[in-house]
Amino acid sequence: MEGMTFVLFGATGDLAQRKLFPALYNLYLDEKLPETMSIIGLGRRNYSDKVFQEKVEQALYAYSRRTVQSGSLPDFLKKFRYCIFDATEKEAYRQLHELVEKRENELDIPQNRLFYLSVAPRLIDVIASGLYTSGITQGKGWKRLIVEKPFGRNLETARALNQNLRKVFNEDEIYRIDHYLGKPMVQNLRTLVLANPVLGSLLNHEEISNVQITASETVGVESRADYYDQAGAVRDMVQNHLLQLVMMTAIHLPDSLTGNNSGIKKTDIIESLQPILKEHAHRTIVRGQYEPGEIEGAPVAGYREEPGVDELSKNDTYFAARIAIDHPSWKGIPFYIRTGKRMNAKSTQIVIEFENKAMDTRGLQGTSPNLVMLEISPNESISLRINLKDASNNRFNPVWTSLSSNSKDQPEAYELLLYDALRGNSTFFADWQEVELSWNWIQPVLEAFNEDLLPLHFYPAGSRGPIVANELLTADQYKWW
Repeated sequence: MEGMTFVLFGATGDLAQRKLFPALYNLYLDEKLPETMSIIGLGRRNYSDKVFQEKVEQALYAYSRRTVQSGSLPDFLKKFRYCIFDATEKEAYRQLHELVEKRENELDIPQNRLFYLSVAPRLIDVIASGLYTSGITQGKGWKRLIVEKPFGRNLETARALNQNLRKVFNEDEIYRIDHYLGKPMVQNLRTLVLANPVLGSLLNHEEISNVQITASETVGVESRADYYDQAGAVRDMVQNHLLQLVMMTAIHLPDSLTGNNSGIKKTDIIESLQPILKEHAHRTIVRGQYEPGEIEGAPVAGYREEPGVDELSKNDTYFAARIAIDHPSWKGIPFYIRTGKRMNAKSTQIVIEFENKAMDTRGLQGTSPNLVMLEISPNESISLRINLKDASNNRFNPVWTSLSSNSKDQPEAYELLLYDALRGNSTFFADWQEVELSWNWIQPVLEAFNEDLLPLHFYPAGSRGPIVANELLTADQYKWW
């Protein structure tokens, strides 16, 4: 891998400490970083290089998935430099450019530059413009830009943001990061059926009754009230993470048994989502907000009592939807998605439910639908639910069989995604067309929110969400798993 410069905007922030520095360190341990690499952290705090390197070291001890190796740590830390930076000041870009070139000359690094924007959304346009006018993006080597979500607040702002970025970077140079696409189980969807033909036989389109995707959290808004009270679950989780999971599931499961899936892309799926009319959104969408309750026996405040949240906030902390995909591979098979804060469990999973033909055609009482569950987090596993007969009462009971690699040394999502970006592999990053089509599908939902066409349902913290969300499935004679 060629030498390069990694410029991190927002290097004093929480994401850098918890995810990015540990990811870079674990790539270093695996010898997956370029032999010569300059890492420049930017922030408004008045740090020296030494203080910044100490902060990086502290983050590694606190958050690295592997033990810090003191012998090689100095070699890793010496790659880091710090630059005090104000994104609104022209002089800051000049100083950054000087530092980048100085380090390239010192280390004999070609002008390959990767810019990572871990900053407030309002600064993305400002920084992109500043990079261009300062000439930092116009060197002889390659250039790449990694952008954290949210990518816009709605369809209009997303288009404007993309238009501005495209003035500085080509589409193939922009890496819109979605860490759900970096999770190993999600990436394994690409080859799951290919490597396991038995699953190809099992995951037959004719046998599947519905697909459910859940991303639930036990935590509340925590310290993110400034952002979250403006974004809500729909912008924070649905437009990006959940719709990406829908696309990944739909293009890889089931495999091309009937020829329908041959060569389809994620954009084919997102284009095939049945549009939502804002006047009818209440029929297929449920939004909610958590009230006071209990998490693991401890009382917790309601959303409106959280620090920094408006006491009359109508923001959603829960979102559920019934999705129809008008594509030959999935026509007639509903997808149900849900996400929420302060739920009863932390879990991200994909559940595929099969038609219960044992009871329907063979009259075997007590049988339950077979299920395949792909657990994405907090653990990674594949589970199959089957019916076994109990000899003592001659009835059938559902039994789970779980398959797991049991590996405790799995790379984390940011490791996999950063490594891909370093190599110029954009496979697991969202391209512009996916982002635009996702916002296009979400836009009527946002309008329904703003025009009070969708009621806000309240649910106790520690519960499974608003009871009314069950009706999305009971209308089809299903239930949440």
